[in-house]
Amino acid sequence: MKLLLDSFWRAAAYCLHPKVIGLSLLPLLIGVALALGLGWFYWESAVAAVRASLENWLLIDAALKWVESLVGGSFRAVIAPLIVVALAAPVIVVLSVLLVAWLMTPAIVGLVASRRFPALQRKRGAGLLTSIGWSLVCTLMALVALVVTVPLWFIPPLVLVVPPLIWGWLNYRVLSFDVLAEHASADERRQIMQQQRMPLLGIGVVSGFLGAAPSLIWAASALTLVFAPLLVVVSVWLNTLVFGFSALWFTHFALAALAQLRGQAALVDREPAPFAPRSGEVIDMPASNTPATSAAPSPAPAAGTPQPPAALPPPAA
Repeated sequence: MKLLLDSFWRAAAYCLHPKVIGLSLLPLLIGVALALGLGWFYWESAVAAVRASLENWLLIDAALKWVESLVGGSFRAVIAPLIVVALAAPVIVVLSVLLVAWLMTPAIVGLVASRRFPALQRKRGAGLLTSIGWSLVCTLMALVALVVTVPLWFIPPLVLVVPPLIWGWLNYRVLSFDVLAEHASADERRQIMQQQRMPLLGIGVVSGFLGAAPSLIWAASALTLVFAPLLVVVSVWLNTLVFGFSALWFTHFALAALAQLRGQAALVDREPAPFAPRSGEVIDMPASNTPATSAAPSPAPAAGTPQPPAALPPPAA
C-alpha cells in the first residue's frame, strides 16, 4: 500500500511536467481526428442502421411504442443516437488506451527512468513488435468481453461497474507490460505481474473508472446531439489525460517494484519520496563551501591530556 500511494502522488506531480503535457497532445490530436472523421462520414448511416434494426425487431418495436405512450413521440427519434453514442464510448476508451500505450508510454518510461532510476539496468525483455502484439491481443479480448456483457448494460447498477472493470483489466495488462518491456527481463516481468497482480489491477480499475467519467458526461449530454462533435473532443481529451496519468502511475510503481525485486531500491532511486526531508543536501556539500564561524568553541581536551604550564607573571622591578 505504501508503494501504491507513493506512486500515485509521484504520478500526479509528473502530470504537471511540461514534457508530459506536450506528450498528451499527439494522442489527443490523432484521437480527435479519427473520432470526428468517423463521425462525419458514418454518423447518419449508423443512426439510420440502428433505427432500422429497432423497427425490424417486433418485440423492441412494441416496447418503444409503449415507452412513447408514456414519455411522448420524441423518444423514438432520440433512442437511436443514444445507442450509437453508447456503442461508440467504449471504442473511444479503447482507442485512447492504445494511443497512450503506443505514443506516450515509451516516452513517459524514459522520463521517469532518467529522472528517478538512471542506474537501473535495462534488460530489454520485450521489443516493439512484441509489445504491439500483446496490446492488440489484450484489446481484442477486452472487446469480446464488452460485447458479451452488453446485456448487463441494461441493468442500471451494472452498466456503471462492468465496462470500467473491463477497461481496468485492459489498462493492467497493456500498461504493465509496456512499462516493464525496456528495463525488465521476460522472467522479471512475469514475476512482477504475478506478485504485484492485485496492486497493478487496482491501478487499472481506478484508471478504468476515471476513464468512464468522460463517457458518463457524454451520455448525460447526448440529448443535446447538436453538441456531439464538441463532446467527442472533450471525451477524447479527458481520456488521454486519464490514461496518461495511468501510464505514469504504472511506471513509478512497476520500476520501483523492479528495483525492489533486484534488491537495488536504495541504490538506484535518485528521487526522494514526496514530502520526505532532504537530508542528503547537507551531507553532500563539500567541506570547502562550509563557512567557518569564529564564535565556535574549541574542542575540550580529553581527560588525562597534559596541560601546558600557565604563563608566569613578569618579574617585579
